Amino acid sequence: MTDLVLFGTGGLAREVLQVALDANEAGPRWNVLGFLDDDAEMHGRTVHDLPVLGGAEWALEHPGTAVVVAIGGTSARRRIVRRLAGARFATLVHPRSWLGRRVQVGEGSIVCAGTAITTDIVLGQHVILNLNCTVGHDSWLGDFVTAAPTVNISGNVIVGEGCDLGTGSTIIQGVEIGEWSVLGAGATVVRSLPKNVTAVGSPAKPIKERPAGWQL
Repeated sequence: MTDLVLFGTGGLAREVLQVALDANEAGPRWNVLGFLDDDAEMHGRTVHDLPVLGGAEWALEHPGTAVVVAIGGTSARRRIVRRLAGARFATLVHPRSWLGRRVQVGEGSIVCAGTAITTDIVLGQHVILNLNCTVGHDSWLGDFVTAAPTVNISGNVIVGEGCDLGTGSTIIQGVEIGEWSVLGAGATVVRSLPKNVTAVGSPAKPIKERPAGWQL
């Protein structure tokens, strides 16, 4: 078994703990040691009967332990991953998700229960696909993309690095969403969106533009 810690102590981190525990049903794989959190007040506490061991420095001091960053915010997750440069990152795939044979899942990514990923698809590093998402053929999702529950991505879609796709949003076939854009809950993307925007509605339209590098 591989020793594993989860960075984060919030709701997503607790859900990701369940992904790891359920993955062990098919055979022991993950020995979950506990959680990490940069909030010093959390250190020494317990979450779901597991200790909060420390902050980012703990992972760097224990290079043999795998870590998965269970933070939903795309920019925050990117900053944490950068701080953990040199750490060993785990990739977690729920046993009750469905992945086709020609699917590439990047290091540090998380695929939750009920998600279906068909064929000829690339997921970048530290991507999160939450409950019951779908990803169609020939799609490409960049690093740090987050898809909230029930996001539907059709075939031949490009989702740029760091995009945050809201609950129940839909992206039709053949469109592109520029890097570090945010899609509101329930939005329907019927034409390509530029980078660094927030888009809402059906069809989705940009309502806010952020300066380049806002995520840094």
